[in-house]
Amino acid sequence: MKTIELQMLQNLYEQDFCAWVEQTAELLRSQHWDAVDLENLIAEVVDLGKSQQRALQSALRLVLLHLLKWKYQPERRSHSWQVSITRERLNLDELLAESSSLRRFLSDADWINATYQRARREAMVETGLSEDHFAIACPFSVDEILDLDFYPNAEK
Repeated sequence: MKTIELQMLQNLYEQDFCAWVEQTAELLRSQHWDAVDLENLIAEVVDLGKSQQRALQSALRLVLLHLLKWKYQPERRSHSWQVSITRERLNLDELLAESSSLRRFLSDADWINATYQRARREAMVETGLSEDHFAIACPFSVDEILDLDFYPNAEK
């Protein structure tokens, strides 16, 4: 049977997440293990890992989007595209430095492809170019994507 304190903490999770976090942190600090809302704590820890993966995917998608625009619309190249590419490459670098286990996603061809397909779709919408203009598979290696100095040549 759940203690009243645990039930109150689980209710707090639904009503005031910030207060739940503060209370949970205090229970952990004071080592009151039996009062910790483990079910929701586990869910939040799992979600932390997922949010790191989403951040990596978002930064990668933005780099790919701008590299595609750079490659397929050379006449529209701009400083702002360079700024976006550099910013997101630095975000990728920061995420990988903070959580090196995220590198496994960059070795996952299916994960890279799914991210590339999103970037490709967004590039079609932003540029107004048809899908025939864009490579079906990602035309950049992971090393090129991460390289601060890499910019693709114009499509010939």
